Amino acid sequence: MQRRSRGINIGLLLLLSQIFHVGISNIPPVTLATLALNIWFFLNPLKPLLSSCLSVEKCYQQKDWQRLLLSPLHHVDDWHLYFNMASMLWKGIHLEGRLGSRWFAYVITTFSLLTGVVYLFLEFALAELMDEPDFRRNCAVGFSGVLFALKVLNNHYCPGGFVNVLGFPVPNKFACWAELLAIHFISPGTSFAGHLAGILVGLMYVCGPLRKIMETCSGIFPSNVDYPGQQYYFNNLGYFGYQDYYPRGRPGYYEEVPRNYDAYTAGLSEEEQLERALRASLRDQGCSAL
Repeated sequence: MQRRSRGINIGLLLLLSQIFHVGISNIPPVTLATLALNIWFFLNPLKPLLSSCLSVEKCYQQKDWQRLLLSPLHHVDDWHLYFNMASMLWKGIHLEGRLGSRWFAYVITTFSLLTGVVYLFLEFALAELMDEPDFRRNCAVGFSGVLFALKVLNNHYCPGGFVNVLGFPVPNKFACWAELLAIHFISPGTSFAGHLAGILVGLMYVCGPLRKIMETCSGIFPSNVDYPGQQYYFNNLGYFGYQDYYPRGRPGYYEEVPRNYDAYTAGLSEEEQLERALRASLRDQGCSAL
């Protein structure tokens, strides 16, 4: 696994363009810090990809546990970074505004570590059940597992509606599973187990005991701690607005104000942007192989 070198990192330039079009001041602090951290490690990797990717053989058998921390922060190429961080941008705007910055930082940290642990468990289980040692050597890198977990949260907090996956309308509650299959149909080289691990971690949070365990372990800050008054929010229809937030469930209201994001999204949904980036990455790989 090697990072492909190129004269111009087009994916990175597109990502920076999208960030500046949104406006740095409009991006919540933890989301912005996550974007900055991933861009920094792309430009200044701590270790080569083969020394930071996550596998059962390297992490469990050779006890190289630092890979749990390194693997989410490293990316194979600029397109890998682009569609992961473009997705993080929108998920962060939605979720950090809802959960509060401190809790969202806690969620990101927990998901980053736990997704890696679940990935190792899945690969180990496959190696044992299928008697195929190659699963122990499968090495994964990137932030996409965490993004799948956040996608589960986003769909949980915004149920109903449909998303476009490869041109087909899919109900929100099935969107994660549809995207899991679609990504591996378009780009078979991606880590199916890594993305599945993210979905399972997200389900552990919204349907299982993970959130209660996190609340018990934290004991110092609840969700929404940074937003005691009005909360800004964004939705997929190109609107933003605010609503009064009451931590004890008292009634509030919201008011929507139209805002046009087409100038920097080309009118595409998050899923359509992801599909376009994947196709562009595949075309780029084909050209570099010549």
